[in-house]
Amino acid sequence: MQTSLLESIRNTASGREADAILRSCVHCGFCNATCPTYQLLGDELDGPRGRIYLIKQMLEGQPVTTHTQSHLDRCLTCRACETTCPSGVRYARLAEIGKDLVEQQVSRPLTQRLLRRVLLALLPYPQRFAGLLAVARGLRPLLPAVLARKIPRQEVIPTWPARQHTRRMLVLEGCVQRGATPQVNASTARVLDTLGISLLRAPQAGCCGAVSAHLQAHHAALDFMRRNIDAWWPYIEAGAEAIVTTASGCGVVVKDYGAYLRDDPNYSSKAARVSALARDVSEVVAGEDLSKLQKSSNSRIAFHAPCTLQHGQKITGKVENILQRCGYVLTPVANAHLCCGSAGTYSILQAELSQRLLADKLNALQSSAPAIIATANIGCQLHLASQAQVPVKHWIELLDGGLQ
Repeated sequence: MQTSLLESIRNTASGREADAILRSCVHCGFCNATCPTYQLLGDELDGPRGRIYLIKQMLEGQPVTTHTQSHLDRCLTCRACETTCPSGVRYARLAEIGKDLVEQQVSRPLTQRLLRRVLLALLPYPQRFAGLLAVARGLRPLLPAVLARKIPRQEVIPTWPARQHTRRMLVLEGCVQRGATPQVNASTARVLDTLGISLLRAPQAGCCGAVSAHLQAHHAALDFMRRNIDAWWPYIEAGAEAIVTTASGCGVVVKDYGAYLRDDPNYSSKAARVSALARDVSEVVAGEDLSKLQKSSNSRIAFHAPCTLQHGQKITGKVENILQRCGYVLTPVANAHLCCGSAGTYSILQAELSQRLLADKLNALQSSAPAIIATANIGCQLHLASQAQVPVKHWIELLDGGLQ
């Protein structure tokens, strides 16, 4: 694709990066075939190719309007287009640059600005979110059913193992997951304990930075990343062999810390080290002796592969293989590459589209009557559970005896 970016943009680091990405696109349109929003809306501007043209026009000095903003807002950043693209176009990074430019040039309505501020003030902070969740759980009996179903019920938290092993790994406890489904990290610690690995918690670590990054609050996102690096660094120096993420949405960001902080002279080398150590829990478990774990009695499972796992981290088939090795029977899932509609804050900011995607995804997951739906990301787990007819669990809970 030929480009003619404004000189003021072309001479910046993000401008040069955007120009290179644009030039790699051959506008073949293969991306539209796997884009969830294009499949729903049938509008060229609601597919990757159309959004690329919108971003190109912005960078070349064309007017930026609410029309541009709405089409970019509808993008899930699921990265299914990157998996499909034969030219290796880094669409997600280009979309990030485009959304940042729109945010600078187009003012949002007051209600949108307030909602985004509320999300930024609550979601990345575990204690604040946990307090809000406790209030919501108390009010559940008084709420309409459609709202009550969105509030996750409090689960029994398994005991965190006390044994100390020679092999040690860190865990990212996260923010929303720490409050909504703390049993996931506890189950992870128990499974890894059975496999001879101690899972360590760093008390000062917190949100991975994803929420802030998705809402174009990049300075806040980088601060969260630096805080985590500072919290983890003593453990890394003491020999922790990996940083385990149990939410694939967090994992894809932590694996990119090196890129986010590459221009920070105080953190660039440490961030690169953290990215190199980051592992989705499936990458850790897959390499261990699973004969030590309990086996299921042919329980039927529908596995939802989050976009951040299959398209973001490029991990495909690994969780499914682990579950099958542990005795689970996986049911077929049509269009498994498509997003469930959670996508971080998308389910709140683009609720109507999100619900349509959710309905399609649940039809696919439940079509073969599984006993349970398993997934690998907190956002997907809560989103699916809000409307599913069967329980929705993180797959690591199953290995800890979730169906025994």
